[in-house]
Amino acid sequence: MQGGTPALSFVDLSKRYGPILALEDIDFEVASGSVHALIGENGAGKSTCLGVASGRTVPTAGHVLVAGARAPAGRPREMREAGVATIYQELTIAPNLTPSQNVFLGSFLSNWGVLDTARMRQRYEELCDEIGVAKQPETPSGQLSVAEQQILEIMRGLASGARTILFDEPTASLASPERKALLELIKRLRRDGYTIVFVSHNLDEVLEISDRITVFREGKLVANLDRADVEKHDLVLHMLGESKTAALIEDAIEGGGHKVAKRSRPEILRVEDVTLPGVLAPISLSMRAGEILGIGGLVGSGRTEFLRCISGLEPTSAGRMRVDEELVKWPQSVRQAREHGIILIPEDRKRQGVIPALSAAENIGVARLRDLCGSWIVSLGQMQRGAKAPAAGYGFDPRRLGSPAGTLSGGNQQKLLLARAGTNNPRILLADEPTRGIDIGAKAEIMESLRRLAEQGCAVVFVSSELEEVVAVSDRVAVLHEGHLAGELDAAESAITISGIMNLAFDVEDGGAQPAAMQA
Repeated sequence: MQGGTPALSFVDLSKRYGPILALEDIDFEVASGSVHALIGENGAGKSTCLGVASGRTVPTAGHVLVAGARAPAGRPREMREAGVATIYQELTIAPNLTPSQNVFLGSFLSNWGVLDTARMRQRYEELCDEIGVAKQPETPSGQLSVAEQQILEIMRGLASGARTILFDEPTASLASPERKALLELIKRLRRDGYTIVFVSHNLDEVLEISDRITVFREGKLVANLDRADVEKHDLVLHMLGESKTAALIEDAIEGGGHKVAKRSRPEILRVEDVTLPGVLAPISLSMRAGEILGIGGLVGSGRTEFLRCISGLEPTSAGRMRVDEELVKWPQSVRQAREHGIILIPEDRKRQGVIPALSAAENIGVARLRDLCGSWIVSLGQMQRGAKAPAAGYGFDPRRLGSPAGTLSGGNQQKLLLARAGTNNPRILLADEPTRGIDIGAKAEIMESLRRLAEQGCAVVFVSSELEEVVAVSDRVAVLHEGHLAGELDAAESAITISGIMNLAFDVEDGGAQPAAMQA
């Protein structure tokens, strides 16, 4: 129930990282028993604010109150003991432990120094009943889906006695039905009196679930809003600060017109009978210069695996490849694919994309190591200077070129990967979920970058779980269903629509019943 002492209070909070002021004089309260959303562009300060609340980040100035009591700074365990649990984007599930063991990780129940597995299982099942989720068998938790692992994280917080739960982008990696289930769980927790702080870039989810919304921009708090008083356009305007810019970005994200590639443009790449044992049946597709080819389908349909095959990352794959109509050897490595101008931006930018410990400039420069090496020594100065132009070309702040890539926001990491790919002058760019988990402004910048690459003659293959984005940016869409090519939609023949993609993805004939939800 809302009211009384706030669950959390942020008092004169500031955080500086060298020359970058990530938070400046932040003051607001989170009402007990409410769902409070934090929104803003990448780098606006919302995740830093959440990090301070979790005890993970030490503020430069100011402090946090938990239920009116001053909380220790930089001490996650003590914050948890104070009743605040955090669910991060990077889940902390131990893959070899069972679900019940993961729930009590860090606070195992024991009997005279021996793990009491029966009591942990009993308490785990009681928690499942309390929050209305399915009980999982006592098998390694690494076998569970991301959504099921996320529920274990939530249960871990509840088992510790937390009454306030902080979520950092909880739905970014979930399919549509799993997103809906998680949002329903959050609503149920609110009804039971828990307080939820929710960082998200998905404004539709924010509007659906929040009681109050705090908007950050460039490290400052620019608005504290009641959900009942705002609509999506208001949030975008507060986030970006300029009505004209906001309207343009909304148009880009929600279906702004894209240019249709001319059929007279040459075919750069054709793949025929692409197979991957147990995943892909024979698939044949072509890509033309200056075209954006969207790949649609459900989770598990083979979208990511198809990109991995043609980029040389699946050595057990097979098929035929023609580059400029000439038959070439099927790529069995990334190096072989790159020899034909094929560059992949992977789905998991944090684990498979950026090199976290290297600076942003070094992450761009690794694409040109041969050019930068003199007598087997890499010129770091030349690497730094050479990174400025590609970084600026993809909207990356040059002041951050010296920052470790692992400390950057998701949007800046994605721009970094685009800049690195761009330095290789790709002929075929494979972009797998390039806009996942980033803010509306960064999404528009990245989609504009893909359009610009296409206008320069590159063939772009684009996978996204957000069908609005696929429709907005694609000239053609190839839809996969259970590892098969279900069909193609071509904007040159008729308008590409979400319903058209969904029908193919669900193997529904036109005119049939519409599926209730698209698994992105």
